[in-house]
Amino acid sequence: MESQKLISPHGSKELMPLLLSGSALEEEKKKASTLKQISISSREAGDLIMMASGGFTPLTGFMNRDDWKSVCEDMKMLSKDGLFWPIPITLSTDKTIASGIKTGEEIALYSEEFGEILGTMKIEEKYSINKELECDSVFQTTEPEHPGVRMVLEQGEVNLAGPVKALSEGYFPTKFQGVYLRPEESRRIFSEHGWKTIAALQLRNPMHRSHEFLAKIALEVSDGLFIHQLIGKLKPGDIPAYVRVRCIDTLVEEYFVKDSVVQGGYPLDMRYAGPREALLHALFRQNYGCSHLIVGRDHAGVSNYYGPFDSQDIFDELPEGALLCKPLKIDWTFWCYKCGGMASMKTCPHSKEHRLLLSGTVLRMSLLESGTVPVEFSRPEVLKILREYYAGLEGRI
Repeated sequence: MESQKLISPHGSKELMPLLLSGSALEEEKKKASTLKQISISSREAGDLIMMASGGFTPLTGFMNRDDWKSVCEDMKMLSKDGLFWPIPITLSTDKTIASGIKTGEEIALYSEEFGEILGTMKIEEKYSINKELECDSVFQTTEPEHPGVRMVLEQGEVNLAGPVKALSEGYFPTKFQGVYLRPEESRRIFSEHGWKTIAALQLRNPMHRSHEFLAKIALEVSDGLFIHQLIGKLKPGDIPAYVRVRCIDTLVEEYFVKDSVVQGGYPLDMRYAGPREALLHALFRQNYGCSHLIVGRDHAGVSNYYGPFDSQDIFDELPEGALLCKPLKIDWTFWCYKCGGMASMKTCPHSKEHRLLLSGTVLRMSLLESGTVPVEFSRPEVLKILREYYAGLEGRI
């Protein structure tokens, strides 16, 4: 039984997973094979899988036009009595396909990435959107060079809205067995540990010393740490999840107090929406049972579209009670040679020539181009794993 000490799911007393099981699942699969199929994008598949697991509690399907507009402009869902939600969760298709779908009809949602039907959906509404409005509201820009903007501009002209029934979570439960966690599973683990306050660390890169520093700051003020990393689809040059998992396991084993850390994975495409995405990260971490989200410099940002601490400041603009999961705001961190260790802008008085700035991008480029990485950048056990991975890449070129 889930401990009552854990934070409540967003907008609900209980998790609301949409994944069917047992006879209901088998019956829906049979029906799905007879329905009209539409292909869904990688982003839409990830959103559907999050609804399947309960990670997007209390969503029951893809948003209608009123919710889409209200979420864009006011971060509220009208269909849920004004419940806070920071980013539209929508499904689109092109005009030709949409014209052949009737309101009230059920359709099957097919993912080319997974090669299977992930769910079914009852169409309650078909609508077009102002893509410029969505981009300007969510990403604070309409420039197509922004990867999130480009994602919206390239989606279909018509959005389909309605409740969904999830039939599959793709390959995640098997390919990432032991790492992919549903919210009910992470909550059970936290309860078994006796934790009440849990800080989540958002991750899509191997952990370097800055990540480790953030994690240990969080552990000073929390009962436990949830290292929650992005798994699944990657950008070119990103390090695969199985390598990152090995790095984290090794780091936790060698440098963290036993049973103070839980590692898990989740299946969303990054939107690079900066402040709005930080809010979404906190929202679904609340569903996973976390009381706090670590928010560092330029969280979920890309290029120079957002200020370094915009993703922290946006939490201060929320109405009281809009979001129960709170931010752990941590300043820019780095290795200071004069201090002799990790420090932040709040604790280090020394000038920039004494500082080594740490980032996943710099780490990847250093390993790929020269193999030379300063010892202060990451633990030797982690660098050993990463060097083995890049040596394997060279062997395949």
